[in-house]
Amino acid sequence: MQEHLERLGRYSPDRARGRFAAGFAPEFMRKIMVDCDDGSVKMAGVVSLKPIDKGLELEHFYLHPDFQGAGLGRQVLAALIDEADRRNLPIHLGVLRESPAARFYERCGFQKTHEEKWDIYYRRAANHGKFGG
Repeated sequence: MQEHLERLGRYSPDRARGRFAAGFAPEFMRKIMVDCDDGSVKMAGVVSLKPIDKGLELEHFYLHPDFQGAGLGRQVLAALIDEADRRNLPIHLGVLRESPAARFYERCGFQKTHEEKWDIYYRRAANHGKFGG
């Protein structure tokens, strides 16, 4: 995410830490663990899916660059969508403007709800149908 913030001229380590801390709810954080070819298990990233008054909010979805581009993000998102659908709850999320994540979420059935100066917000209705991506 740092590279996208830098491209917008908005990267500040203090601001990034503050934004993360403001939304950080450790009870909803999940580690993304992967089995490696050498038999080890490594942490590939983290994600948060927390209840909000209008459904679930997906936040802090980060994959280490070594694990990006191979479909892991899509697998994790599919599992989160399945969980939300079983609970009959929509998922809400926000992405940094000009982030490639926006296209990813749109391919996965999320619809843009509104935009603000730095972020674009999306929603995926409960039981929206077949998962894309």
